[in-house]
Amino acid sequence: MSTDPIRSEGEEPDGWEELLRSMLGGPAAEEAIRALRASGVDPAAMSQAAGLPTDRNQLMLMISQMQQMLASGGGDPVNWRVAHDLARQTAHAGGDPTVTASEAQQVRQAMAVADLWLDTATELGPAGGAQEAWSRADWVERTMPTWKRLSEPVAASVAAALADVVRSQAEHLPPEAQAMTADAGPVQGMLKQLGSAVFGMQVGQAVGTLAREAFGPTETGLPLVEDRAAALVPANVAEFGDGLDVPTDEVRMFLAVREVAHARLFAQVPWLRAHLLGIVEAYAREITIDVEAMEEAVRGIDPTNPEQLREALSGGVFALEQSPAQQAALVRLETALALVEGWVQEVTGKAVAPHLPHAVALQEMLRRRRAAGGPAEQTFATLVGLELRPRRLREAAALWSALDAERGQAERDALWSHPDLMPAPEELDDPSGFVAGRKAARAAEEDVDAALAAILDGDDAPGDDAPDDGSDGPGGVPGEDTQDEDPRRD
Repeated sequence: MSTDPIRSEGEEPDGWEELLRSMLGGPAAEEAIRALRASGVDPAAMSQAAGLPTDRNQLMLMISQMQQMLASGGGDPVNWRVAHDLARQTAHAGGDPTVTASEAQQVRQAMAVADLWLDTATELGPAGGAQEAWSRADWVERTMPTWKRLSEPVAASVAAALADVVRSQAEHLPPEAQAMTADAGPVQGMLKQLGSAVFGMQVGQAVGTLAREAFGPTETGLPLVEDRAAALVPANVAEFGDGLDVPTDEVRMFLAVREVAHARLFAQVPWLRAHLLGIVEAYAREITIDVEAMEEAVRGIDPTNPEQLREALSGGVFALEQSPAQQAALVRLETALALVEGWVQEVTGKAVAPHLPHAVALQEMLRRRRAAGGPAEQTFATLVGLELRPRRLREAAALWSALDAERGQAERDALWSHPDLMPAPEELDDPSGFVAGRKAARAAEEDVDAALAAILDGDDAPGDDAPDDGSDGPGGVPGEDTQDEDPRRD
């Protein structure tokens, strides 16, 4: 006689049953299987719909791999071991050549020259950090801490929404199933582990893909490293140069100037890094899930129909809702990133113009790369749901160019001294109006300064035209020197 109360005599264990036992443990898995069958769900049909292997050895291998993946997650909303390993694997796909001594020397030399050229194009001094050549794996290792900071709030928001959906759906299940889906129940624990692993895979895939295309740590417009390092990835620089009718040395030099310009900006403007990352974090923390859409999708799924499962997962089960606060944060981020990239484009163009014959063509190639939705935009969309609009870049570049032409590069760069001086989104739409407005404000400020200086110096002060009768005004003592008591003369 069978000792299993939920399996008939001679019945082989089902794939879903084995999977549940591996993740929940024996007693909890038995309760889950009872609840499934009590609610009319056939575990065997679920196994077939999910495509689980029918061969027991293959099934055990898959379960073992899943157990290892889940065990490595810890309590984080993202399984960072999975993210790290997958990012390294993705970055290495197709090859990740080790940086040779010759390549490293070429990069360092290019960046040293870039600093000299930039001295004539900006008032912001050198970053003062290391100038390095990275492999794609180096790019993953050095930028992963910042990706962790940016993506964890999103994962936490989605995990909380998924837990709410499970709890709401459990209201229609038997009491024993409801107990399992409680906050401390085994189902919630399993979902947290699975969600952590899924997000780890998502982050790892995105970071690894970007590592294969990014020229350096500022490719996204964000400072992805905390120190003042500037770096180039020679393998990615070489791939970008392939097919261009431009010498390799010139391509490397152009990209080195851009990278060093980014490094100068983030090093010499202390508030900028925290400002940019803070906007992204604020946006990500407020991400909410359309719970009603998720519940409707889950409620309508027939677990025996694989096509329905596929359509549900790809058709907006995890639809994001964008709050007014997020919309405002998105506008601020778009504006800030456009100003960063526009400034870099402006100073790079000035720095390389006397030296690189193909500078204009290379600038246009990069502009098209961004406008087509390059890896930076795709990575933002994957990790935090942000769709950046490259059109802002052209407007920002026009604004910096107009400021330079009208007021000079010293006043242009002085805008970075405080975030309150930066152009607002509506001012970015009208570069000429912004420059004219700042010019008028500067003239008014100079008039006020001149008037104040005249008052403090005693020139043209009220009463200076009155005849001197030897007294100091009403109540004064003739001939008494009260100069030190006059606050205007202090």
